[in-house]
Amino acid sequence: MGEATPEIRHEIRLRVNGVEHELAVPARRLLSDALRHDLGLTGTHVGCEHGVCGSCTVLADGRPVRSCLMLAVSAVGLELTTVEGLAAPDGTLSPVQQAFRECHGLQCGFCTPGFLTTITAGLEANPTPSEDEARDMVAGNLCRCTGYQNIVASVLRAAELGAEEAGR
Repeated sequence: MGEATPEIRHEIRLRVNGVEHELAVPARRLLSDALRHDLGLTGTHVGCEHGVCGSCTVLADGRPVRSCLMLAVSAVGLELTTVEGLAAPDGTLSPVQQAFRECHGLQCGFCTPGFLTTITAGLEANPTPSEDEARDMVAGNLCRCTGYQNIVASVLRAAELGAEEAGR
């Protein structure tokens, strides 16, 4: 048997949660793997590995993307935000995180990072959603525990908190 050829690695720079990172990754490294394994940002969860469940959702230039479907090399030049980047630098929770806490929007917590990033982007686009709009906002993320009632309540509460924060 011959020796395996070493995999070519690509030098890339990713901006994640406001910090520049230099990485050497194989061309086919998924963004989710780069975040979790190369950068140690394990808040981004990988559930289905097919882009269906939404657990791996991160923000790319403010838009939700499935990091299990995106190559790390494709994220060069984008501003990436993971669940770790939602809180303020001093640890103050974002309105969405605070609402999840207040409204018990999580149970096992596996899907929660994807919901938090998705809702953050959703409220940026629609800061005062109706209950139906809140349900639509989270429709692409799956949760096996909650039945979505408290997640929808969290969206509506986050909208209230965001409005209060904007009024200050």
